[in-house]
Amino acid sequence: MKTNLYVIYGGKSAEHDVSLKTAQTVINAVDKAKYDIHPIYISPQGVWSSYGRVERQIDHYELLRIKCTGGDVATGMGGLLIRYFASEQPCVAFPVIHGTNGEDGTLQGLLELLNVPYVGSGVLASAVGMDKAAAKRLLAEAGIPQAAYMTVLRHEWAEAPDAIVARIEEELGYPCYVKPANLGSSIGISRCADRPGLRDAVHAAFAYDRKLVVEREVLGRELQVAVLGNEHPVCSVAGEFEKEPEFFDYERKYMSGNLVQRIPAQGTDRVHEQLRDYALKAFQVLDGAGLMRVDFFVTDRDEVFLNEVNTMPGFTKISMFPALWERTDGTTYPQLIERLIGLALERHQHKQSIRYGREAI
Repeated sequence: MKTNLYVIYGGKSAEHDVSLKTAQTVINAVDKAKYDIHPIYISPQGVWSSYGRVERQIDHYELLRIKCTGGDVATGMGGLLIRYFASEQPCVAFPVIHGTNGEDGTLQGLLELLNVPYVGSGVLASAVGMDKAAAKRLLAEAGIPQAAYMTVLRHEWAEAPDAIVARIEEELGYPCYVKPANLGSSIGISRCADRPGLRDAVHAAFAYDRKLVVEREVLGRELQVAVLGNEHPVCSVAGEFEKEPEFFDYERKYMSGNLVQRIPAQGTDRVHEQLRDYALKAFQVLDGAGLMRVDFFVTDRDEVFLNEVNTMPGFTKISMFPALWERTDGTTYPQLIERLIGLALERHQHKQSIRYGREAI
């Protein structure tokens, strides 16, 4: 009997289109002789729709965008839950929603309630990993070096913007980066070189979140490491994109298609050892599962600073996570997907031994 694989994509997120690209790549990589693939689309308004079973390659990610006509969130979600998740047939979910309402623990919580195995981290790791401010506090407690930063809430800015600007200038200085706390793919992020730029960046970032992180700029290269596993995670070699030193925004990251990967990244043995140690520590501190991409800055003096973690990194044609594993141990796209599904089933099986009642053992 085949296993039903539910690829959940799209989502009520600013990273909606990135998710479509990831879904296309994942669907095309899955062994269709082993899995019945059922893509589940969530519209930008949050309405759930079924794409139908996929039996061949998806030629373009735009084909996965379903036009939702009528219906509301509860109706669409309820119908699909009954249609797919009430079956006795073996199943596993593969959420590839990036950003809010998918990568942040909300979807993971629903899948936990349904008792459905799913790829990736659980509720806690997903929520904390998505919230840059919360993640930074936990990682700092673990002794992992990071850039100096501040957290700014919307109501604080509304009540005392001048005081916050003064504090940022005193504690962080320019240049600095303003980021929505709960978003990825470089959306809503600005590099600020002066006070007017800072004010504009804060206003722009608050369009995406009620909480911002402001960071001191670290001059250095951006290196990425991929972590794979559950209780005993393993780490890939480090990689980087060859790019101009200016800010790497959403358009250049996903749409230009002109990026060149350097894998393994240049660096001393000591630097690469630190990257691996910090990446594995971050994965374990956040209670990660399945996969995680950990991003670092490395300065000219070989200082290593953790930038951020990504609990559901992309799988587009230029994505670093699959490329890192292919260059580390030869793992291909289909093999990587199979390993991730296996990790999801392994973790789910372990959870089934947990007692939720007070019966005597």
